[in-house]
Amino acid sequence: MKLNEMNEFDSIYFVGAGGIGMAALERYFLTIGKRVAGYDRTPSDLTRALEQEGVHIDYDEAPDMIPDYCRDPKRTLVVYTPAVPEKHQGLTWFRQEGFKVMKRSAVLGEVVSTVKAICFAGTHGKTTTSGMAAHILHTSSIGCNAFLGGISCNYETNYLSSEDSEYAVVEADEYDRSFHRLRPHVAVVTSTDPDHLDIYGTPENYLEAFAQFTELIQPGGALIVHTGLALKPRVVDGVKMYTYGREDGDFHAANIRRGIGEISFDLVTPWETLPNVELGVPVDINIDNAIAAMAACRLLEVPLETMRDAMGSFRGTKRRFEFWIKEDGGKGRVMIDDYAHHPDELKASISSVRNLFPGRRLTVIFQPHLYSRTRDFADGFASALSVADEVILLPIYPAREEPLPGVTSEMVLEKVTNPKKCIYSKENLIKSIQNSNFDVLLTAGAGDIANLLPQICAEFKKQKR
Repeated sequence: MKLNEMNEFDSIYFVGAGGIGMAALERYFLTIGKRVAGYDRTPSDLTRALEQEGVHIDYDEAPDMIPDYCRDPKRTLVVYTPAVPEKHQGLTWFRQEGFKVMKRSAVLGEVVSTVKAICFAGTHGKTTTSGMAAHILHTSSIGCNAFLGGISCNYETNYLSSEDSEYAVVEADEYDRSFHRLRPHVAVVTSTDPDHLDIYGTPENYLEAFAQFTELIQPGGALIVHTGLALKPRVVDGVKMYTYGREDGDFHAANIRRGIGEISFDLVTPWETLPNVELGVPVDINIDNAIAAMAACRLLEVPLETMRDAMGSFRGTKRRFEFWIKEDGGKGRVMIDDYAHHPDELKASISSVRNLFPGRRLTVIFQPHLYSRTRDFADGFASALSVADEVILLPIYPAREEPLPGVTSEMVLEKVTNPKKCIYSKENLIKSIQNSNFDVLLTAGAGDIANLLPQICAEFKKQKR
């Protein structure tokens, strides 16, 4: 279905309305005057925000809960996420009643088909990097539309709208091969560490999916790839290729300077050097992320000074190395939350904490995400966590999966080499940490650990040093 055909519907119903990728589309359809409704399993900060913006959301999947204005197949388009089970009652009813039902990725592909899409793909890094690029463009005269995979701390949303801009910043998700629905003008690949093996089966198939993604870049466009990846791009004629990295590549950093809570560097491009780029969120991984974002924006001819100013004012993305407590500018107690749910992400997050706060006692509370990912990467998770001084695990967050025999958080715990380790249920976590004396605390995971953060933070603040 083409975009003009989608626009003929009066209302759009989202099955899985609380997903972050779904939220951006819901906000888009609201801005063009559609009535938007949907279902999600449980309320969250995101669903509550969407409801305040005008999205009607029910938390019961029974078809009777679908509002009257979404019950006519001729007037309502149904959008679903593959994270929703196929046996979902509402989704089943829509199909039986002859509604047009589309995957989120297909709808997103059509929505951005009429603009020049700047697409950020990768196992990790794509949310922050796309957020940085959107912020750069939004603060420039070029502007952008943006469909992000996280809530921007600068704008308190994951969707930006511009009637005048010809560009859209898009987080290109590889789950379920969603990014194959996009036709990028500029594509950035941040990383290709194997993930989603429940979908791809093997690391080789995962890499092949990224190679196919690079074939989708439009002639006249560009591909920007992090140095050192196993990926072998297959771009079409007329597509330029660039590399980037912290220390090498067509775009790279020079003269990296670190102070207490500060990181700055000079950006080297194929054409010039931009001195004194200061990171608004000063963690090491954001050096790479900033280089990628600025590389993409430089290809769009964003002025150098605009990029530098935007990097300094970028406040980050919620749940991406987000500070909850930072006493005395980081000299006192610290609490950081991060979305890290892949071993390499967790390793990078812990490493960033160690670099920012050397010599401090680090406690990590980690919630594994998905049974299949825990099974496939238990060794990697354990290796990353073993660097911490204390490890607290929560049970696996299942998301879309049914339990797998023998796959539990204990698989990871028993491999952690640090003797100070334990597992708490979500129900017992707050009570169990009441007598703790945290110095630097990192909470991590992509599941519902986020719902516990206010309680963890409140308990942390009660503790006396």
